[in-house]
Amino acid sequence: MSGDWPEGATTPSDGRLAGKVAVVVGAGQTPGTTIGNGRATALRFAAEGARIVAVDRSADSAQETCDLIAAAGGEAVAVAADIRQEDDCAAAVAAALDAFGVIDVLHNNVGIGAGDSNAVDLDVRGWELVMDVNLRGTWLMCKHAIPAMRQRGAGAIVNVSSIAAVCNAPLITYKVSKAGVNALTHQLAMDEARHGIRVNAIMPGLMDTPMAIENVSKAFGVDRDELRAQRARMVPLRRQQGTAWDVANAALFLASDEAAFITGVVLAVDGGQSGKVG
Repeated sequence: MSGDWPEGATTPSDGRLAGKVAVVVGAGQTPGTTIGNGRATALRFAAEGARIVAVDRSADSAQETCDLIAAAGGEAVAVAADIRQEDDCAAAVAAALDAFGVIDVLHNNVGIGAGDSNAVDLDVRGWELVMDVNLRGTWLMCKHAIPAMRQRGAGAIVNVSSIAAVCNAPLITYKVSKAGVNALTHQLAMDEARHGIRVNAIMPGLMDTPMAIENVSKAFGVDRDELRAQRARMVPLRRQQGTAWDVANAALFLASDEAAFITGVVLAVDGGQSGKVG
């Protein structure tokens, strides 16, 4: 494969997903000055030889990701889907199979906190929205992708959770939904092992992504650089936030054959933050 990949997408690059088809859910991103987890993962997978099905609620954002991949010599198709809707999830899987015939990897990079709050101030609609996107959507994509993987006796699913699942968090639904993603991951890993399907999860910590920085900065009126500094001080490792490439590299490992004997793992990518006590 030829072309110039975006910085961060190509180290190392030795075809670790060559010949594979990867469905990346949440492959678009919130506008911002940095790259988001989903787009970084789609680019990283493509740089390692995977053909990409970029799924996002925004058709334009998914297509932007595909354009970046195509410009560097990769192959990708964009699919618009609202993963809260089962028909959209089924259609996304069908589109992947129509385009490439198989699904080797399903990467579920979904998560919102909009409308969330504490248990007293939260309303039912806020609870339902966050749970529907973060947990229901992840389950629905797995539900519809797994039969194609079972048919081939192989597959790798990587779900994106959050250290909020195991750490104190100000948003109750986000925490509960991501804890649910961890539990879903473990159960699917046990259920699907006999079919040769591996299921793992990543728990990102404080990442310098548009969703984390731009959205929070705008919502609370905090200067972006000050917000970055505040978040960096909370990270034990070098007092520095991670980037989307850290998540993408972890996802690459779990999706690749290098992790062929790994399933049911929930991997923290957080600079040690979830290890802090007190």
